[in-house]
Amino acid sequence: MGPDGTVRDGECCAAMSDAVPRPRASVAALPAYKPGKSAEAAMAEHDLDEAIKLASNENPFDPLPSVADALARASSLAPRYPDHRATAVREAIAAHLRLVVEQVAVGCGSVGLLQQLALTYVDPGQHVLYGWRSFEVYPIYVQTVAGVSIQIPNFEHRIDMAGVTAAVDDRTRLVLVTSPNNPTGTAVTHAELERLLAVVPPECLVVLDEAYYEYVTAPDAPDALGLLAAHPNLAVLRTFSKAYGLAALRIGYLLGHPEVVSAVDRVLVPFAVNGLAQAGALASLAAHDELTQRVSETLRERDRMVGEIQRRGIALPDAQANFVWLPVGYRALGLTAALERRGVVTRPFADEGVRITIGSVTENDRMLHALDGALAELASA
Repeated sequence: MGPDGTVRDGECCAAMSDAVPRPRASVAALPAYKPGKSAEAAMAEHDLDEAIKLASNENPFDPLPSVADALARASSLAPRYPDHRATAVREAIAAHLRLVVEQVAVGCGSVGLLQQLALTYVDPGQHVLYGWRSFEVYPIYVQTVAGVSIQIPNFEHRIDMAGVTAAVDDRTRLVLVTSPNNPTGTAVTHAELERLLAVVPPECLVVLDEAYYEYVTAPDAPDALGLLAAHPNLAVLRTFSKAYGLAALRIGYLLGHPEVVSAVDRVLVPFAVNGLAQAGALASLAAHDELTQRVSETLRERDRMVGEIQRRGIALPDAQANFVWLPVGYRALGLTAALERRGVVTRPFADEGVRITIGSVTENDRMLHALDGALAELASA
């Protein structure tokens, strides 16, 4: 403290630090989720005038006019709480997929529903089983509820479904199957999922995480809706963030047995799905045919990008999402940095690979040009 009685910089925090309540040990040890770097951050770091972001698997298109109009109209409802259950959205999804409304839950993105599933089904010490590498929030959510992560290493950039199936035991409470997998982009097969469902005990919930479902073209991909009818311990997650382009609004949905939906609803944060998100989802479902056309454009660009990258000597696993996975191993961080210096932001996974979102035609052309320069730079180094 200074002579005038004021507190010097840092003294207040130092004095208070011993009195701050400590979080639970499992929470204190949590790694922080790291989103994809923004274009602005890359510009500042590399002193660039502009950059493009292909790091977060975002939809490159502007909202459809009908969706934009619905969002504009819904903005007048900002002073009012939305429908907590997003009932109209549940009804629209059920009608769209020919399910009963009791089979549909709506949450704050599929990632919010993942958290609800962990809170609902996992007691301390129980096992959550999933392939790895996969979606980065899985171990975070498991640790939050003091569960135990059982990670089965991927095989050739695919979820090792045989390994996952063999690892199920009487302590397994959740099995998370990501298809297409993030970040590798590969999908599991219907037969693989059927074999898993045949061995899991009834008290274990299998969660098929299909955030990129609309981009899947593999003929042997899971028929999730067909399996739901026969397996009450299967739940399916999908989202409006990716193909529907509503990432900023945070709305996703779960399909499952009515008792699973009812249980998950019990831990839904009040009004977690805001009114704008509900309006955007309803308008997007009504514009399904237009959105399907946009997905087709992304698929054409995905095919083009796969061919162009392979032509540059990089072998890619089967791409089934709106991104490609470059399994460049120890070169991952160096390649990402070299791309950023050329104004293209991608997502690195140290010593494993680089994930690159499929953007617009212009953005993809720029990425390929940057990739040429980056590969030449790394080769010369």
